[in-house]
Amino acid sequence: MILSFIEITPVHWVGFICLVLVFLALDLGVFHRKAHTVSFKEALGWTCLWFTMAMCFALLLRPLRGNKEALEFLTGYLIELSLSMDNVFVIALIFSYFQVPSKYQHRVLFWGILGALIMRGAMIALGVALISMVGWILYVFGAFLVYTGIKMMLVETHVEPDKNKVLLLAKKLYPVTTHLDGQKFFTRLNGRRALTPLALVLLMVETTDLIFAVDSIPAIFAVTQKPFIIFTSNVFAILGLRSLYFVLAGALAYFRYLKYGLSLVLVFIGIKMLLAHHGDGPHKWFQVEIPISVSLGVVGGIIAISILISVISGWREKRVGGGSAGEKAANPPDEQA
Repeated sequence: MILSFIEITPVHWVGFICLVLVFLALDLGVFHRKAHTVSFKEALGWTCLWFTMAMCFALLLRPLRGNKEALEFLTGYLIELSLSMDNVFVIALIFSYFQVPSKYQHRVLFWGILGALIMRGAMIALGVALISMVGWILYVFGAFLVYTGIKMMLVETHVEPDKNKVLLLAKKLYPVTTHLDGQKFFTRLNGRRALTPLALVLLMVETTDLIFAVDSIPAIFAVTQKPFIIFTSNVFAILGLRSLYFVLAGALAYFRYLKYGLSLVLVFIGIKMLLAHHGDGPHKWFQVEIPISVSLGVVGGIIAISILISVISGWREKRVGGGSAGEKAANPPDEQA
């Protein structure tokens, strides 16, 4: 029997984007209208909600676009969500560096993620255009991911606002106050429009996500080159990032080995891209196609094992009497700041 699947049209793109905007409007305008500290229970609820919506979307794709695209979405979503977890660690460092009160952190993450969606959409469009013109560019992406994965494993992550060119430019264009003005990004200083420290935090979050997007966007091209699948999997992963931060922020010390797991994911995806046949690249005898189901299992297995090792290591350290991991995990984000 020949199955007929629907064709993705501009209507589907517009409908999906409008639905996302509605949820974002409800998030900021209704559920988080007033600044407050996001509790673990609330964050866990939102995390489960976004995850459930992503799974429902995958189930919807299966009858509409086929089992292959549903698996591609799931694999892409898992890759993007996993790599976003590394972003959570950096965001926690940024909030700690600028001593951002926990009740204002959600607002920063909301606008940061809205900007991230726009940037990633543009990068996906650019990536698809490049691949359509130069198919072998995927080999470059693969080599870059292997390099990035090895670098992530060996290089320690630091937050250095004094070296951030975007922040330096912003400080040249606007004066910056030394104190917060509630949850505002702009205020008045000596009669002039000025940035608050919260605006600098937002710029740091945006530039950080741009750096991470340079890694994560090429990674998903190893799974699929279909723009709609790439975009939707990115959107669901990014939308869940805010609540995921508040779930993990108080227990970051327990995920000490997750970074190594993420680096292995990047290396695996890079190797997958290098072994596949793309455009005018190596001849067919060089081609090794790793099935989507295998990729999904490998990525999920690496992440699960790295988290399990991290939790066991932290539990053993606490039991022995070190206490450092447990104490850090017990502190909420604002106390760590």
